[in-house]
Amino acid sequence: MKNLNLKPMLNAYPDSLGGTLADVAAFLEYPEVKGAFASIYILPSLFNTDLDRGFSVIDYGLDQTLATREDLDRIQAEGIDLKLDFILNHASVLSAPFQDILQKGEDSEYRDFFIDWNKFWEGRGQMTEEGYIQPDEQYLKDMFTRKPGLPILMVRLPDGRDVPYWNTFYQEIRYSSVDALDLVGKAGLQYSVAKILEARINAALAEGKKPAEIDLTEAGDAKAAVIDLLESGRKYLGQMDLNIKSPKVWEHYDNTLKTLASYGAKIVRLDAFAYAPKEPGERNFLNEPGTWQLLEKVRELADKYGLTLLPEIHASYAEKTYELVASKGYMIYDFLLPGLIIDALERGSGEKLAAWAQELLDKKMWAVNMLGCHDGIPMLDLKGLVPDEQIQSVIDTIVARGGYIKNLHGKKDMYYQVNATYFSALGEDPRKFLLARAMQLFMPGKPQVWYLDLFAGRNDHEAVRRAGPGGHKEINRTNLSREQMRDGMRSELFRKQIELLRMRSGCAAFHPEAKIEVCCKADSVIKMSWDYAGVRAELTADLSDLSMRVRVTEGEHISFSMDN
Repeated sequence: MKNLNLKPMLNAYPDSLGGTLADVAAFLEYPEVKGAFASIYILPSLFNTDLDRGFSVIDYGLDQTLATREDLDRIQAEGIDLKLDFILNHASVLSAPFQDILQKGEDSEYRDFFIDWNKFWEGRGQMTEEGYIQPDEQYLKDMFTRKPGLPILMVRLPDGRDVPYWNTFYQEIRYSSVDALDLVGKAGLQYSVAKILEARINAALAEGKKPAEIDLTEAGDAKAAVIDLLESGRKYLGQMDLNIKSPKVWEHYDNTLKTLASYGAKIVRLDAFAYAPKEPGERNFLNEPGTWQLLEKVRELADKYGLTLLPEIHASYAEKTYELVASKGYMIYDFLLPGLIIDALERGSGEKLAAWAQELLDKKMWAVNMLGCHDGIPMLDLKGLVPDEQIQSVIDTIVARGGYIKNLHGKKDMYYQVNATYFSALGEDPRKFLLARAMQLFMPGKPQVWYLDLFAGRNDHEAVRRAGPGGHKEINRTNLSREQMRDGMRSELFRKQIELLRMRSGCAAFHPEAKIEVCCKADSVIKMSWDYAGVRAELTADLSDLSMRVRVTEGEHISFSMDN
């Protein structure tokens, strides 16, 4: 990967720094920041989206309240290229294709754009009273799901039928309130009865009850008509799985990649790609060979527009999925690094961290690495490299410092990630954090920097409280005002991080063809170096006392030096 851009990349939402993408552009233009970053990963709330802070895409047009093409051009004028998201597996219920299905049913040209659950499982299970097929156990026993129960959303079509659609991730059903006139006109109730039911129905819906769960005794023989009236007016939010066997989905893929390229994207992160290929009896997560066939077809499209693909997937180290992705010619995400660095700093031992760095080098795997990010601190990925008790110790440490555990299906033995800011995860110790940043910048790969980490962001428990159930990720997503940014930029930790990032951006040693060496001495001392074209960058980090020394030399001349 000779032409690979390994320079640092900022990671932010379009409203993270000041409120709009124009403010993000201004931040990158500040003299205090200029020259630190060569790329920026703008999260997908940049687009027309509804849920999951951007990962439920209605369409890939820019959100006009947050961004303009001029903002994107302004960022690129600073010599900063873009990394943008493409969600392969799903699209929002509010997307034009799904809305067309809701309006036209079987007559919609997009009828096969999404996955009709009953068509998919036809002949492989039993129809239930609720109107969906319960697949036979032989087909479900190995299937991976992200939530309890079957991954379906029951959708009311214009002919009154409820049809189940495959829904791996989020879903929400909303029922509209009703008034007495609706009940009189559509269900034939007397007005006095309708008034009684109006109040009861609306109160029950506000409590989250479904129509069939409401006491409709007074409706008598019209009960079914009342329920049908309520069900016919239901509305949906959610992320509906795409049918990759539909030609129209591939038209959508092509159009999306073309759009992202037109915005100036150079790297496209493929979100949830491993869920897209589906076959009866398969795990339906990282199916083989279907996953790789899908990626290859997407890469052919991306090549037309000069885009580099970055598939995103979490899996344990023991499964070697990261190695498989790399062997297919893709960059990978280094989801092991955040936990390994915390483990190293807390135990004062760099053995596991150095071993992982050496494996990346030996197997010639190029990674995008990070400390904090929009998601949590990965834990699942460490299984198989780090002993379980050691992983649990890292989890316990972060939780004791105010973090939240995110498990899959609520099962502790399937722990996935811990939600916390990276600064808080390290006990809000500036020396630990600066050392963590330095080690990240010397790891093989392209460093990605979460905006809040630059400002030593602390756990935002108030944001979690405001978000309610499921809002744990908000602990590390605090939007900063312009004033907060200005205040934060005055801190020594911000200034030193920027110095290191400028060094990493401008130093010729950090080249894809550099000679990279990593060693761990006496367990607590890590040395990392990059050599290229007569320039040498070296980090010596002593985990026992958190001291570090960074040097860049050109011949006998020291061009950069930092000690803490």
